[in-house]
Amino acid sequence: MTTYAQHPPLLGTRDRLFTRPYTVLLFFAALGIALIAWRFYAGLGASTALTDGYPWGLWIAFDVVTGTALACGGYAMALLVYIFNKGKYHPLVRPAILTSALGYSIAGLSVMIDVGRPWLAWKLPIKVWTWNVNSVLLEVALCIMAYTVVLWIELSPAFFEKFKESGRPWLQSFSKKALKFFDKALIWIIALGMLLPTMHQSSLGSLMSLAGPRLHPLWNTGFLPLFYLITCLAMGYAIVVVESAFSATAFGRKTEIRLLNSLGTFAAYGTLLFVVLRFIDLALRGRLGLLARFDLAGSLFWIETILFTAPLIVLLMKKGNASLGTLLRAAMLVAVAGALYRFDTFLVAFDPGPGWHYFPSVTEQLITVGLVALELAAYVAIVKHFPILSGERND
Repeated sequence: MTTYAQHPPLLGTRDRLFTRPYTVLLFFAALGIALIAWRFYAGLGASTALTDGYPWGLWIAFDVVTGTALACGGYAMALLVYIFNKGKYHPLVRPAILTSALGYSIAGLSVMIDVGRPWLAWKLPIKVWTWNVNSVLLEVALCIMAYTVVLWIELSPAFFEKFKESGRPWLQSFSKKALKFFDKALIWIIALGMLLPTMHQSSLGSLMSLAGPRLHPLWNTGFLPLFYLITCLAMGYAIVVVESAFSATAFGRKTEIRLLNSLGTFAAYGTLLFVVLRFIDLALRGRLGLLARFDLAGSLFWIETILFTAPLIVLLMKKGNASLGTLLRAAMLVAVAGALYRFDTFLVAFDPGPGWHYFPSVTEQLITVGLVALELAAYVAIVKHFPILSGERND
């Protein structure tokens, strides 16, 4: 087992923070925050296109359901490093955890924006005696809340390493003691961090199973929990490749190309398993005939399948020797394919009945853009000031 004390040295980039691109991110983040304030002032009816037929829209389908899957890099890497004891991947763990912590935090914020009375959310983890233990949504909410806290706890050694070098004796002393504590407690924190996403990612699939006939037969299956778990892992490995490649380029770090190729292979096998199981499921349910109908649902299914299959073929043909550009493009396709599959399940393939239509309002779209910009801005700020990335720089 790789322990905290054996981690390779990590460094902050110490680059200038307020560059022109960073200012652009801050602008969109500020715009999103202003529109969030408008949403709370005007209410959901005036600021969104949500209806009784479509009570969940862009903020849930993309920001939460898709966003948490894209933020599963920490979960996927923890499987490799701490469960299968592949210590060579350790330089990629902390950036993946940071991405996950930010992604889940944004997802939680999106839920608070989407619900009618977010100021009552504190009751959820506390008022145990009021829980509906038969509710899938309760399990999802509790696990996401708990996992967000666990992710920030997992990331906290990075902050204490920085504080340990500060000029304040009390902060140095506290940070050293905290690091010793995390070195011993890390295995238990990681165990909880492995359990929670396994539960809520599969439960997100269970949640849409409750839609019954309102969910199109191409997506409505008892295998939804398994499919959501498989795709979140494939997307997790893919997004670690994307994040590592962009971070190496943006911050002048050496690219761990061999490790990234391995992760690309894991993502490819995950997509292969998903595609094969999905067609087997359709055959068992007698739904293969629906694929010959090139209506909206059938077309979306084939688009998803092509997006999943294309990077699968490329990555397996390269046999772990893809160039960084090829690897990056393939990983992005896996991430997009998984995102489209989840988005379709929660929104496009869902039909509440005749007379109901939904397309996100401009406010919903800009708030989502603002939240993504806020996440990126926070990532850049943390990476530049705290030991997150590998210490090796390009000359």
